[in-house]
Amino acid sequence: MESKTDIHETFSKYELARIIGARALQITMDAPLLLKLSDEKLKEMSYDSLKIAQLELEEGVLPISIHRPIPKKRKEKLQAVKEEKVSDEELLAKEQEVEKEIVESAGEFSLVGSDEAEEYSESESSAKSEEQ
Repeated sequence: MESKTDIHETFSKYELARIIGARALQITMDAPLLLKLSDEKLKEMSYDSLKIAQLELEEGVLPISIHRPIPKKRKEKLQAVKEEKVSDEELLAKEQEVEKEIVESAGEFSLVGSDEAEEYSESESSAKSEEQ
């Protein structure tokens, strides 16, 4: 038989609420009582299923167990992420390539007219000449 303090040390308040609530529901649905209670004791509890369930838990007669999943311990250590160093010029060149591909493929999907594509390529070539 477990005392009331042992029950509170063994289970969290959420587990206690779940256990008592589940058993009270069973009692409400006419499950047999696990304790022999006199009529006087039942009248004293007002036939309250929660009080009966709590008494059964305190007496230690409930056949309910709690399974707490524990995370697996891993021996693997995290490795540092390797970063590639890229210069700003390389990033700009890559960005311009991507934009050029988008404009070229946009003509295939008729998102951009051929006139607009030509204007973009002309403005880009003039921008490159200004940079140099």
